[in-house]
Amino acid sequence: MATNAIHAEFGTPRPGLFARLSGAISDYRLYRRTLAELEGLSNRDLRDLGISRFAVRQVAYDSVYGN
Repeated sequence: MATNAIHAEFGTPRPGLFARLSGAISDYRLYRRTLAELEGLSNRDLRDLGISRFAVRQVAYDSVYGN
């Protein structure tokens, strides 16, 4: 009964530490993979996509974590 009171008082429970940590690791791996793929493109390919070589890290970050 106490559990119901806690959930009613605080709303939806947040994911546990392990779930948050696992999600953060997964996001970081996706960021590194995206960054590696963008860094592997030629300057011409990046230019075709409208991305400067200078902005590759920011584009990879935004694609994984949002703005």
